[in-house]
Amino acid sequence: MGRLPLEGLTVVAVEQAVAAPFTTARLADAGARVIKIERPEGDFARGYDDVAKGQASYFVWLNRGKESVVLDLTSAEGKAGLAALLAGADVLVQNLKPGALARLGFGPERLTADYPGLITCAISGYGEGGPMAGRKAYDLLIQAESGLCSITGGPDEPARVGVSLVDIATGATAHAAILEALVRRGVTGEGAHISVSMFDVMADWLTVPLLNHEAGKTPRRLGLAHPSIAPYAAFTTRDGKQILISIQSDREFAKLADVFMGRPEMARDPRFATNVARVRNRAETDAAVAEAFAGMTADEAVAKLIAADTAFAAVNDMQGLHDHPHLRRITVETPNGPVSYPAPGARFLGEDRSYGAVPAVGENAVGENAAEENAVGENAGERP
Repeated sequence: MGRLPLEGLTVVAVEQAVAAPFTTARLADAGARVIKIERPEGDFARGYDDVAKGQASYFVWLNRGKESVVLDLTSAEGKAGLAALLAGADVLVQNLKPGALARLGFGPERLTADYPGLITCAISGYGEGGPMAGRKAYDLLIQAESGLCSITGGPDEPARVGVSLVDIATGATAHAAILEALVRRGVTGEGAHISVSMFDVMADWLTVPLLNHEAGKTPRRLGLAHPSIAPYAAFTTRDGKQILISIQSDREFAKLADVFMGRPEMARDPRFATNVARVRNRAETDAAVAEAFAGMTADEAVAKLIAADTAFAAVNDMQGLHDHPHLRRITVETPNGPVSYPAPGARFLGEDRSYGAVPAVGENAVGENAAEENAVGENAGERP
């Protein structure tokens, strides 16, 4: 394997939980040295569950390739240790409460003066200012506060997205911003101070439903159906299998009506000829498609969907993902042995990347001080 893109860069991460570790895991995958600052008991995400050989799935997923250093950031020794790490760092990522790093003596003014080329990224719930800046925020809280839950689930009640979408989206946004700052620093030599708010990220992602609401078309919860495209939903075959289809254009619907449904006249019917009309008459549209599915087995339906060049998917569960022929995996070493899980989505063709081990708490050291001789204060590693 050739040189990785971020080899030679050092990242200091004062982080816990999901969003910031997602960011720094991607930097580590790209070759950066990531030094994770932990409390003596470790990142609290180490205790989320015990399904990965007795270790937490989140932690094993998001902390591969990092070093773990334990520091008491409320002590003079701990602050000196952090200052020493920052002196050799290119990036600082932290998800302490807003203002916590400044209260520890590492505010923006000092960071700019002492480390002019440093790129800092602060991840928080609501940003550095504003009426809710001091409020604690976790993934599901932001799903609710942003309105995401109101458009998720079935008609009866709001629902949580089934993964930590806000944390992951925030981590990916921070990752992209840091890479932008690194590119600019390569040209100008200047560092940067980045602030990423979980609420801002989700509000950005909710632009389409918000604009629909502001236009008087508030999205409804439709379960496995698309709010503004029809037919784009799950249907049940004669043998009880669910298949989700997606029609993206009127041309595609005409072919579905002809080849799959055997009802070519539907594409000429004003009630169904355009997507706007089909959404307006969603009940009739979906009922006609459902009737066609109910008359076929899953195998027959799949064959006809392929013939109609219709986009479709099986409605899988986790066993379906486990068995999926397209699933790619990586294996990482952990303190309890190797763990296999899905590979990162981006692939560099012609390059076979390897992935670093997941560290035990405090297995690395700062300078001559063994990590286990340090302790983390109560204000360090707090997550907004």
